[in-house]
Amino acid sequence: MQRRLSAIDKLLIGIEQLRRDATGEAPHPDRSSPADAIKEELDMDDATRRHVAGLMRINHTGEVCAQALYQGQALTAKHDQVRENMRDAAAEEIDHLAWCEDRVNELGENTSALNPLFYGASFALGAIAGAIGDKISLGFVAATEELVGRHLEEHLERLPTEDARSRAIIEQMLADERRHRDNALEAGGTVFPKPVHEMMALASKIMTKTTYRV
Repeated sequence: MQRRLSAIDKLLIGIEQLRRDATGEAPHPDRSSPADAIKEELDMDDATRRHVAGLMRINHTGEVCAQALYQGQALTAKHDQVRENMRDAAAEEIDHLAWCEDRVNELGENTSALNPLFYGASFALGAIAGAIGDKISLGFVAATEELVGRHLEEHLERLPTEDARSRAIIEQMLADERRHRDNALEAGGTVFPKPVHEMMALASKIMTKTTYRV
């Protein structure tokens, strides 16, 4: 018979997951990168390459935050089904995390040095949302995924049209994030009022401005 995990057990598991993710020891992706099907690399000048790398670095940090949010929410979720849904979504976010990291490395750049800081803050937010209640936690997922989707749409507009490898990654991420948003709302997530969305957008802007270059 499988032992039921205590709150302390879950906390320790969450802390260990935080350490692995924040230090680059996250699990390998289940799905291959959409960029793998596109063999030809766009010939970019240095300015364009740095710009594309900056956008993909932002996306990578966004996925670090998503991992932390889902793990924090799974830690404090009230119902097993909600906890499993969070973990399933986190598994897909691992794919996104790995795809973005690979793309940043292909472009000769590094992922953000600020990732551990953003991870810790996001983990705490996720745990608090989960502790308040599953409807709030699911609503937070929906609002977050809506915000991420808007960023990805913006990045598709800002990427060079010919950069098929980066575009393939972002397009698949966008499809996944929209599905996560819809699933959270269908599971009973609270629809947050406009002021909450505006506060989340402001916090997100801080992340995107800092990680574009750092």
